[in-house]
Amino acid sequence: MRTLIIDTLTKIGEKITVSGWINTRRDHGKIVFFDLRDRTGLLQIVIGPALAGGIRVEDVVSIVGTVSARPEKLINPKLATGSVELQAEAVTILSKSAELPFDMGQPQLEVELPTLLDNRSLTLRHPTSRAIFTVQAELAEAFRQSARSIGCTEIFPPTISASATEGGTEVLPIDYFGHSAFLVQSPQLYKQMLAGVFERVFVVTHIYRAEPSVTTRHLVESIQLDCEISFIDNFSDLLDAMETVYCQTIKQTQEKCTQQLELLGVAQSLVTNKVPRLRMREAQQIIFERTKVDHRTEPDLMPEDEREICLWAKELHQSDLVTITHFPTKKRAFYSLPDPENPEVSLSYDLLYKGLEISSGAQRVHNYQQLLDIMTSRGLNPDNFAMYLQSFKYGMPPHGGFSFGLERATMKLLDLDNIRKASLYPRDLERVDFRFSDSSK
Repeated sequence: MRTLIIDTLTKIGEKITVSGWINTRRDHGKIVFFDLRDRTGLLQIVIGPALAGGIRVEDVVSIVGTVSARPEKLINPKLATGSVELQAEAVTILSKSAELPFDMGQPQLEVELPTLLDNRSLTLRHPTSRAIFTVQAELAEAFRQSARSIGCTEIFPPTISASATEGGTEVLPIDYFGHSAFLVQSPQLYKQMLAGVFERVFVVTHIYRAEPSVTTRHLVESIQLDCEISFIDNFSDLLDAMETVYCQTIKQTQEKCTQQLELLGVAQSLVTNKVPRLRMREAQQIIFERTKVDHRTEPDLMPEDEREICLWAKELHQSDLVTITHFPTKKRAFYSLPDPENPEVSLSYDLLYKGLEISSGAQRVHNYQQLLDIMTSRGLNPDNFAMYLQSFKYGMPPHGGFSFGLERATMKLLDLDNIRKASLYPRDLERVDFRFSDSSK
């Protein structure tokens, strides 16, 4: 029966079987040391040269041996199992590894991004890569728990739609048995419809956007974490819900992933009980006063604006988060509710995290006729949104919602320099698993 590496701490003096990958090999004349890796950690294996034979790094093996306590002066405090080792008595090779194309034993995987991604099935095995996606899994789980804590029901909407969610051009069309359809840009329309059924819903889903440029923060396929909440009394309540969910998500992830954050050399994010809030024009005025760069008439924040206002929030409020509200109505999706006090701006918002927009949302138009009028004024054909409009025709409560990009959240929490490092197998203009050659584009 197999024993997991972490459980060897309670098996001193016992003969056991452990299985996993050879993480490192160190030859010292009459003795060889392996570090064996499984899903729970690393274990030092002490083995003779004859038994070690030609076993190499990344070979998959099963080892029988006796667990012993390490001498006190040889304990490794950086390793969870650093107080024990296994004296190997028999080794079975389950699968041989080819010679590695680069050194996987280094503490940090120092390869260029194309090499990292072209060898993805191998580089994902490195401790730092596994740490990234352990944190990502906890982010998704913490989001689910936070969404449930405010009364949301998980839903599973489709990722094929008869219409483009935003009515824009950055969509991926597909041939659906001879009919026109699209991979969804967002679960937005479906989650709104289901907010009219369950009142409060959340979703973790894949989305697809034909982003026209290659940047460090965009992907064609990504994972979105969304909430939609009915019976909104006012805009402030919606902001409270969004900030509560995201702050709880970050805090829980950091509490559960201290080892991974330490391995990656990442400091704890500054997450306060009250996220600072600014209207977009207020933020642009502050940026102008700080930098003398005048974007006060622009319809949105520039990337450099997002970075600067986050520096302001960190310096003045000790917060890595800042919420920006009231973006121009014309620059937001058709379902964003215009501010009744000033219809030129919408009751919409972005949440910025360490210099990058990490979440966006709005209170929604819930009046059927108003929604029809807005769609018509923007040149959208209501017939293309028949299923969506059906929910509003038969009574839809005031509602609003928000969405987070999982890869972006992972990237910023871990201070990664490229979103592709936060995607298991990233899709962009240049890659589906492997980079496209010029002849295959």
